[in-house]
Amino acid sequence: MKKHLISFLFIIPLLSFSQSVLKGRIMFIEDSKHAALAGASILWQDTKIGTVTEGNGNFQIPYKSEYKKLIISYLGFKTDTLTVKNPSYLHHLLQESEQLDEVILKSKKKNLNTSYFGAHNVESLGQGELLKAACCSLSESFETNPSIDVTFTDAVTGTKQIQMLGLTSPYIQLTQENIPAVRGAAQAYGMSFIPGTWVNGIQITKGAGSVINGFESITGQINTELKKPETAERFFLNIYGSQNGRLEFNTDFNTKVSDKIYTGIYLHGNMRTNKLDENSDSFLDAPLGKQVNIMNRWKYQDNVKGWESSLILRYLDDHKQTGEVAFDPDIHKMTPTEWGSEIDTQRFDSFFKLGRVFPDIPYQSFGFQAAYSTHQQESYFGLKEYNIKHNSFYSNALFQSILGNTYHQFKTGISFTYDDYSEHLTNLDFDRTDQSVGGFFEYDFDNEEAFSINAGIRTDYHNHWGFFVSPRVHIRYQPWVKTTLRASAGRGKRTANIFAENQKIFATNRAINITTNQGSAYGLQPETAWNYGFSLLQGFNLFDRNGDITIDYYRTDFTDQVVVDYENPQEIAFYNLNGQSFANSLQISGNYELTHDLDVRIAYKFYDVQTDYTTGLKANPLQAKNRFFINLAYETHETEKGGQWLFDYTFNWIGEQRIPFTGSNPVNYQLPNNSPTYTLMNAQVTKIFSEQFSIYFGGENLSNYTQENAILGSDDPFGNYFDSSLVYAPIHGRMFYTGLRYTIPNKKEVIEEHNDDEDEDDHNHDDHE
Repeated sequence: MKKHLISFLFIIPLLSFSQSVLKGRIMFIEDSKHAALAGASILWQDTKIGTVTEGNGNFQIPYKSEYKKLIISYLGFKTDTLTVKNPSYLHHLLQESEQLDEVILKSKKKNLNTSYFGAHNVESLGQGELLKAACCSLSESFETNPSIDVTFTDAVTGTKQIQMLGLTSPYIQLTQENIPAVRGAAQAYGMSFIPGTWVNGIQITKGAGSVINGFESITGQINTELKKPETAERFFLNIYGSQNGRLEFNTDFNTKVSDKIYTGIYLHGNMRTNKLDENSDSFLDAPLGKQVNIMNRWKYQDNVKGWESSLILRYLDDHKQTGEVAFDPDIHKMTPTEWGSEIDTQRFDSFFKLGRVFPDIPYQSFGFQAAYSTHQQESYFGLKEYNIKHNSFYSNALFQSILGNTYHQFKTGISFTYDDYSEHLTNLDFDRTDQSVGGFFEYDFDNEEAFSINAGIRTDYHNHWGFFVSPRVHIRYQPWVKTTLRASAGRGKRTANIFAENQKIFATNRAINITTNQGSAYGLQPETAWNYGFSLLQGFNLFDRNGDITIDYYRTDFTDQVVVDYENPQEIAFYNLNGQSFANSLQISGNYELTHDLDVRIAYKFYDVQTDYTTGLKANPLQAKNRFFINLAYETHETEKGGQWLFDYTFNWIGEQRIPFTGSNPVNYQLPNNSPTYTLMNAQVTKIFSEQFSIYFGGENLSNYTQENAILGSDDPFGNYFDSSLVYAPIHGRMFYTGLRYTIPNKKEVIEEHNDDEDEDDHNHDDHE
């Protein structure tokens, strides 16, 4: 078996050598500077040979001497036809069309992109990928992506948490349009505060992120691109309802105010009023709640003078109620009669960007980013009260230019971050102010063929930590067509907000113990880690169908870490690491076009995540070592009126997980040392009636698997053994949902575009900005 596998892996690269290729890069003007144009159509005239550009604008297309005219087109841009005399490298700037309001470009493109180009290992998810599931919020937008694991934090609030490379979301830098966003007080619930219908695309960067975005990234970065008023639908409506009582309403309005100004208003509301207790443990299976979320976005763009700016204003009001079915907050709040919890959050965000490309020096630009947010949560869990207020300000100024020629580019700048925290836990107060100022320099070399490197370094001064340095490097090598090797290394540093990030501890009756170490936050030292990684991306064409195989290996080594220790069933302990803590992550995944209308995505993941606890080196709890993933996506041919059926199915197998020790509890409040393995299945069917109207129907956890005894001590929630934090499997059973989408597009006329029936680089999908 091993011999056949080695032979197969050896043969795959040879499938790429069959013909000559033309390589190039397509750019456009954005934020007053040259930017990559992702998803542009590249087609040889009078042939069916075509492709689309990668996330960084690069492309490669089969070349023969008889091919003379190359057609380059994209929605909202002038179509160019170029004469090609030989397959030398092509660098082309596509100009925006003045007739944007009159054109819609329709093409069949896949929705997940892992680029062959660029030093960073980036996966880009387009809107089509997000629509494969209901995507009620950002935390639910990764169900069809194997690189991100979605789990429940506890059995009371039902909050979903993401993991990447074997570590939880606090170690992932979560940005909104490359500005740090979900952090601090927002860490526990912040991803549920970003409606999925507002998201235009997501970029997942594995390994240490860019130094431009700060020093906090450890395992990687997830960047969310929101809808933009200049390109989004004129009107959008989404209505959603689920079997467990969740109702959701989303609507967008976008308009062009003048030739240079655009604006959009985005509204979201959801509520759940039905009390469900299918497992008869006397606790709600899903929290009651309501949320109002409003965003206003403005865009200014002057391509002649090279100026561009954007402004986002957002307000959120979210209320959750959970606990025992009989709990009535007007009667039982903070009393030992019925256990209950309420979590009220109000948040205001503002984001501002300003940039300019110098018209006479198009490779030179500067930009400024700023963000302010205020986040206030007032909550109680049983008899525990927890309140937090977090005011945050962030600014980043950067300059970009070249060193000699465009193969050598650099970015440099300064950034400032201010965070003011005020926390109250029952009878204790934890207040602090964090401030940091830093400078960074990042060098990019890309010969636009086989080799590229991105090397950055930043030096910061923190008011509690002093000076520290964060180096990061990413390297790409492409030995032949459709083979890309990447390596990366980098250092990250962050403050652990132990209560805001671990709010599930409040839904237990464990004692909280903090072993201080002369640190500035809760008496604890900050966390520091190195991340190293290697990646292989190999594309192939088999039976005239395109596919690819990816192997990713990453290791995270902590030199300092705040350990969250559940090993004593009567206590949760926080202390600084004394020993070693590491996370090894191996992912092998493949994508293949089984037929023109059916795509399959398969992945296997292995995690080895261990930490030195006071009781010794152990595997991190509630982390499956082995996972297997399959996604099948089928779509019928589109009719003349735009009608189409879309079918999506996702299968997950989750391996055994270590459960923290509960052996000293009474027998009926004990859990086994390891969880059983289980499977999860989700599916969705979408009927598109026209470009404007569609309905969808789906189901989650179709196998109806739920964790037994998910809440220890549910019969005595004020007793010593009450604990809802040891969750290894779904707490909700099978759930069905349905919804509709209605759109009024900005464009009036449709231009049909051939895509890539014979695409030799069909690993490209919706836009990556």
